[in-house]
Amino acid sequence: MTKRMIITLISVLLLAFGLAGCGKDTDATSAEQTAVEIGMLKLTSSAPLFIALEKGFFEEEGLDAKAKWFEAAQPISVATAGGDVQVGATGITASLYNMVASGEELVIVADKGREQEGYSSSAVLVPNDSAVAAIEDLKGKKIGITQTGSTYHYMAGRLLEVHGLTTDDVELVPLNSIPGLMETLQSKQVDAILLNEPNVSRVVSEGYGKVISHVGEEIEYQTSGIFFSKDFAANTDAATKFLKAYAKATRYYYDAVLNKVDGEIVPGENYEEVVQIIAKYTDQEEELIKKGLPYMDRDGKLLASDIQTQIDWYAKQQLIESSINSTEIVNGDLLEEALKQLGK
Repeated sequence: MTKRMIITLISVLLLAFGLAGCGKDTDATSAEQTAVEIGMLKLTSSAPLFIALEKGFFEEEGLDAKAKWFEAAQPISVATAGGDVQVGATGITASLYNMVASGEELVIVADKGREQEGYSSSAVLVPNDSAVAAIEDLKGKKIGITQTGSTYHYMAGRLLEVHGLTTDDVELVPLNSIPGLMETLQSKQVDAILLNEPNVSRVVSEGYGKVISHVGEEIEYQTSGIFFSKDFAANTDAATKFLKAYAKATRYYYDAVLNKVDGEIVPGENYEEVVQIIAKYTDQEEELIKKGLPYMDRDGKLLASDIQTQIDWYAKQQLIESSINSTEIVNGDLLEEALKQLGK
């Protein structure tokens, strides 16, 4: 064998070993990533999750996060409690509290949308030609909600109480879906409905409904949240990393679409990008999304005190089997640690 052939052979072997080493490094990097499946709906209030997925915030924290899409809220809670998904993102309802009361284990760790004064989110609407002008006028009327024990049921009940009425003073009509609410209002089969944005703006713009009360102007309400399964919450390293990425995304969202100057919302520099990301993940038109961007805390913090208020109300209405203490279902420590690591 000539000297040139020997040198060539050595070079080939060195290259092969080098490539093999690179493959091992890639495999090791991939193996180090923690897989996280997120159960969620294609709603605007999931915007921070969309942003974190799209911008690579989870990946930066060593998490292989993927969305698992659901068609309704209740199955998300069930899947999270059962460990079928590590993270759930949906409305906080009576069924969730019933699950905890019956021994299922999951924790609410962060905000995913709330009713807040000064921001349009959910509202009570009546037909455009209705004589009903205020909540007090709904006594003896039919009010459309999605389901018994839902966030819409809770909002209707709380608003009635604020105005000296109770659910016994009206007829609550479960209509099972948002389109069902809109269709029933348009056909005047009910006297009022609860509805969320951007659907509120759509009904008003189409001319068959008008707003008589914005929920956020009447009560503060933690509408939806981020939940962790028992096992994922116990993995404090991965859980904290998830919330670090999530808080980064809530700040990105807030600064783009919720920041106020002199009491007025002023679009931030990433406004159009955020709207485009939401449109991509929800299959909605950008102009419709702009009409109703829900409020959430800039750091993703829960309105924790409201969780106990909700539990007590549902228990009073006999919609949960037994009352529980909010400390059994709320964990704010993981987010606090994430924010500490993230900094200002």
